[in-house]
Amino acid sequence: MDLLESIDERGVATLTLNRPERHNAFDGELVAHLTYALRRLDMQADVRVVIIRGNGASFSAGADIEWLKRMALASFEENFADAMALAELMLGLDRLSKPTIAFVHGAAYGGGVGLAACCDIVIATERASFCLSEARLGIIPAVIGPFVIRAIGARRTRRYALTAEVIFARAAREIGLVHEAASEGEAPALCEKIVASLLRCAPGAQAETKSIFAFCQARAIDAELARETARRIAERRASPEGREGLEAFLGKRPPSWIGSNV
Repeated sequence: MDLLESIDERGVATLTLNRPERHNAFDGELVAHLTYALRRLDMQADVRVVIIRGNGASFSAGADIEWLKRMALASFEENFADAMALAELMLGLDRLSKPTIAFVHGAAYGGGVGLAACCDIVIATERASFCLSEARLGIIPAVIGPFVIRAIGARRTRRYALTAEVIFARAAREIGLVHEAASEGEAPALCEKIVASLLRCAPGAQAETKSIFAFCQARAIDAELARETARRIAERRASPEGREGLEAFLGKRPPSWIGSNV
């Protein structure tokens, strides 16, 4: 199986890319399997958090070379359909209603950088490295480009896409691609700490937060945006979850979404 899935008693789902012999590089099947898994997890009310990680030495080496060789001989129509499948994967991960974490160890190249950029939170071990390596192969980071630009800015993306320089974990944190960089021994505990924080928050509020931030992105701050943000907070204050949160706070008790396993 090229993708492993587990869900613990807290509702934390882990998707593990499982092509270690290929450094978890993408091919058409892995793209399809990951896309389907994300769509299914997004519809499961008992899933609270989704973590993406890789099995073996790397997080993901990007596109599989054998896959690229096949596509180089394919028609434009076949290439376009193949690229659209990858685009739908990235867009689906970016728009997932659950909080997402990329736990990056080892190499994250090409599409692996895209996966990280699409996640809400990125944790990297000290041996993690990132590279927009496409230009070395005569191709471009087109599908993942918008997400990387959003994460680190247009000028930085332009530099790293043109040079294909390797970015190590600490530098990746400095430019905003990574939120936390830690040693191999410390990174798992740090991930658990962040998961615990996510589980203390209301799932509906988290989904709405992701939705409103996506709506606000690249929009002018004007009267129309003010009305929309006001409408959304008004709805949320009066929602069952919003009322439960306030009552729990005033009653000095945990809200209903914090279960005994949290």
